[in-house]
Amino acid sequence: MQNWKTYGGIFDLAAKEEEIAKIEKRASAPDFWDDPESAQTAMRRLSSLREELERSTALEQRVRDTLELAELGDESLSEDLVTETEALEQEIGRLEFSLLLSGPHDRGSAILAVHAGAGGTDAQDWAEMVLRMYLRWAEARGYEADVVDRLPGDEAGIKRSMVTVSGRYAFGYLSAERGVHRLVRLSPFDAAHRRHTSFALIEVWPDLGDDISVTIDPNDLEIDTFRASSAGGQHMQKNETAVRITHVPSGIIVSCQNERSQTQNRETALRVLRARLLQLEEEKRRAEIAELKGEHVDAGWGNQIRSYVLHPYQMVKDHRTDHETGNVQAVLDGRLDDFMEAYLRFTMGTSTEAGAPGTSQ
Repeated sequence: MQNWKTYGGIFDLAAKEEEIAKIEKRASAPDFWDDPESAQTAMRRLSSLREELERSTALEQRVRDTLELAELGDESLSEDLVTETEALEQEIGRLEFSLLLSGPHDRGSAILAVHAGAGGTDAQDWAEMVLRMYLRWAEARGYEADVVDRLPGDEAGIKRSMVTVSGRYAFGYLSAERGVHRLVRLSPFDAAHRRHTSFALIEVWPDLGDDISVTIDPNDLEIDTFRASSAGGQHMQKNETAVRITHVPSGIIVSCQNERSQTQNRETALRVLRARLLQLEEEKRRAEIAELKGEHVDAGWGNQIRSYVLHPYQMVKDHRTDHETGNVQAVLDGRLDDFMEAYLRFTMGTSTEAGAPGTSQ
């Protein structure tokens, strides 16, 4: 293991402690909460710094302990030292990578939507497979994932679904998944068992809860209620607890039927709507800048970002980074970290050979 001092840029405990002290001093001022929005931002930053400091301190201590054991020269500990060194290298790699997620929303939670694309019943089945893949991924990372909306397919699968994924860096990682995902397989819905190509669209927005600074005029909203159904479309509830909100100026429609009460579903739907409107404003700004630069802005789905091939061979390949694996089932079971991190490193201009953390595929 390389000298632990070379990791100073990652740990940087003194800098974290200094920033924590500054925020705590600001928070003790009598007028700190006069500006609630600024105060809440500062307190979120304070909480994040404290978590980083705790993690960095614990990791640095593990490095020190491992080096001390290595200096003893006890051959009976060699196997344990190798195991711990490999674990530390991987953990340091993860910490280093997480620090690269420096976008304004990267460290927060996310809202993910899955839409069946071209391909009929096969596409609806594929959309459900994709939904399961992300739910498995979230579970493996210890995130809380809640399906807040789900529209069953005509014969199988789903036409669409929306999920809130709560956890540190959920948006940073899931932002790598935006785009069209393509499946090639022998169709289980084709009597002739021919090969079919199906598509699913993934959308991701930051989930900022009630802290989203987006003003919505109630007069711009059309709110409908309906009876929620189970995942399979049966067992309709007697009361109209599900909510559908249409934002007339933008045409954005948001549905929520997962909560038990109409009020809860309405609050969740409004939260999602605010997130989508925030993203819409950001996209408009980027489009305006791109137009000034003379760049082409594609407002459509675009080409697929990743292909999942089950026949005539097995492979998952990301077309943006060329990262691929033959272990398709592992990916469909949620082992997506390598693909996410390869793309995020690619967009950050860093090398994928720099000890990218994640699950081996």
